Amino acid sequence: MASTLVPHANRAVLDACTECVQACEACAQRCLGDDTMAECARLCLDCATTCQATTTLLARGSAQAARLCQLCAQVCDDCAAECERYDTPECQECARTCRACAEQCRTLAAA
Repeated sequence: MASTLVPHANRAVLDACTECVQACEACAQRCLGDDTMAECARLCLDCATTCQATTTLLARGSAQAARLCQLCAQVCDDCAAECERYDTPECQECARTCRACAEQCRTLAAA
């Protein structure tokens, strides 16, 4: 749950990004070591890093947060598309959280 110190408009995005980081890290750990899922692991790690950077800018109220949210939405979409190719619980959960995060990021970026 987002802190009360975070501007109200950013809370939903912050929560979605935080959940996405956790799901992406779990999925990447599941995929690492399986050569057939190397791209999935890479995209999950990229997504986790992008979401974490987004949470940092949102938490500090950066004027750049909306621009980073645009990139974050695209990275989340790419990660979700890859994860949706696999039928593991980690991949399916990651895809779900990535789609939700992308939606929240797009909403903030459009505001």
